[in-house]
Amino acid sequence: MLTINQIQDDIVEEFSAFDDWMDKYALLIELGNSLEPLDEQYKTDNYLIEGCQSRVWLCASYQDGTITYRAESDAVIVKGIVSLLIKVLSGHTPQEILDADLYFVERIGLNEHLSPTRSNGLRAMMKQMRLYAMVFKAQEENNAKP
Repeated sequence: MLTINQIQDDIVEEFSAFDDWMDKYALLIELGNSLEPLDEQYKTDNYLIEGCQSRVWLCASYQDGTITYRAESDAVIVKGIVSLLIKVLSGHTPQEILDADLYFVERIGLNEHLSPTRSNGLRAMMKQMRLYAMVFKAQEENNAKP
């Protein structure tokens, strides 16, 4: 299992192969299209991320000490962005997710090439993923108490 930073480094390397942002957007769209469709039961307001210009639904499950995220968006670029976040954070423990510095966003130049509303949406997605990690960590600690 790769660490969060190893996965981020792979993403940075994959994006560094392209100089042109149109090619990077094409890669983002491709990544978004490869995202598994989200079950309709999760496409409700309860899973909708506040602060996103487009609609993004995010859910998480916790099993065997690790979190698995699933998401979908009605915008292709956003779907690609959320697929990167899932690639980086899914399969890790709540503590690893809470400790993660998501530097890949800056290193691939994403923060410079997103509109302010998309940047806010990206921050909202990252915040929601961390909130899930906090909740699962708290539940784990409560269950561990005698």
